[in-house]
Amino acid sequence: MPGSIHKDSRVVRRFFVLVLLIVIAAGAAAAWWLQAPLPVRAGPALELEIEPGTTPRGVARAVVQAGVQTDARLLFLWFRLSGKDREIKAGNYEIPPGTSPYGLLQKLVRGEELLRAVTLVEGWTFRQVRAALARAENLKPDTQGQSDEAVMAALGRAGVPAEGRFFPDTYTYAKGSSDLAVLRRALHAMDRRLEAAWSQRAGDTPLKSADEALILASIVEKETGRAEDRAEIAGVFTNRLRVGMLLQTDPTVIYGLGEKFDGNLRRRDLTADTPWNTYTRAGLPPTPIAMPGKAALLAAVQPAPTKALYFVARGDGTSHFSSTLDEHNRAVNRYQRGQK
Repeated sequence: MPGSIHKDSRVVRRFFVLVLLIVIAAGAAAAWWLQAPLPVRAGPALELEIEPGTTPRGVARAVVQAGVQTDARLLFLWFRLSGKDREIKAGNYEIPPGTSPYGLLQKLVRGEELLRAVTLVEGWTFRQVRAALARAENLKPDTQGQSDEAVMAALGRAGVPAEGRFFPDTYTYAKGSSDLAVLRRALHAMDRRLEAAWSQRAGDTPLKSADEALILASIVEKETGRAEDRAEIAGVFTNRLRVGMLLQTDPTVIYGLGEKFDGNLRRRDLTADTPWNTYTRAGLPPTPIAMPGKAALLAAVQPAPTKALYFVARGDGTSHFSSTLDEHNRAVNRYQRGQK
């Protein structure tokens, strides 16, 4: 009897050792699987779309349907055992090669969606902005067919002209986002940039409001792309505003011509009166003519301390500045007409 008991105890110990080894092996295998790259079909990174309300089991199936070559039941089991299965967020995701089950779940829980991007360029008009949004990949065209006025009303700015009100930058968005959401972010970005610039305005500026600063900044933006000339050009226009001279800037005339402008500004265009023709109307035009960037905004409120009232393009991207009409005419003859 005692020998039989001793023998039975050895069998029990061996059984428990075997079970322990199996558990350890299973744990090691599970740990390896969690960190190992998921097998995916050949090609670029996979795109995974999880609709709102999808169950954890449905998420696992969606991963496999996207091209991950694994057992959906195994993925679902991992989601459940992690305790984070209910934290998975809906959205559009990218599964790049080398993604592990652990990394995949972390991405889904954190909501690290695949983002697209659209760039709004300094100096663009609102018409160009809308065209860029219409071309943007997987951006929902909620504003399609709406007038500019309707778009601004949808953004909570009814009665405010759309031109120049959006800050030029690169904006990221998730698949299926609304173009109105991108515009709202750009609108608020310009609000912040304009407020910051206006708070830094020179004490003797003739500008009466932040809106006037935005209008002047848009003109500066269109007149030059050279950083070193912006403040000087803003200084010329500031001097003209102070003494009541016409601004006489071609970009405002071109803007007023709209789609009639064929790329060639003629003398008759300079005398064709529109609200934006600064050859026929004094002061600033009624609205901005484009989107100014940060540098143009700062130049408008902090112009260079200059006596210049004129400038002319040299033809190399720079400008020649003059304080008298005679000097300006000589510069025009030299740089525009090729006369010595």
